Amino acid sequence: MFNKKGFTLVELMIVVAIIGILAAIAIPNFVDMQYRAKRAEVPGNVDGIKTAQIAYDAAFDKYIEVDDWKPDSTIAKTQRTWTSGSGFDTLGWGPDGKVRGRYKVSSSSTTDFLVTGECDVDGDGTEASFTATKSVNTKMNTGASTY
Repeated sequence: MFNKKGFTLVELMIVVAIIGILAAIAIPNFVDMQYRAKRAEVPGNVDGIKTAQIAYDAAFDKYIEVDDWKPDSTIAKTQRTWTSGSGFDTLGWGPDGKVRGRYKVSSSSTTDFLVTGECDVDGDGTEASFTATKSVNTKMNTGASTY
């Protein structure tokens, strides 16, 4: 009798199949988490703009409007450089570095404002949208699976 050590072909095929199944489950979840992490910039920035608006109102009794999308109206999955020279500078708000989203602020009255942030981090043409007002915290207006 021979003393054979090692794995049989069937055992190796079973291990490969198990690894394939685990990869089929893990890779889509990993991609989904990457998109969620990239999209998380937008509600954080919308919160920051809301806080800056409230602080500006406390100091100057008015809100700042930024009618045009900043940094620009295009939306892409890549990061873009934030440009200065807008109402956000007057507010004293600016992001730390490049941004994936676009932002604007509108004032519906002298007592309220609407901050809007949008992004498309997966590049599918469907934007994720977030809004906040003086009395309503940042909320997502699109589905949780919209990136």
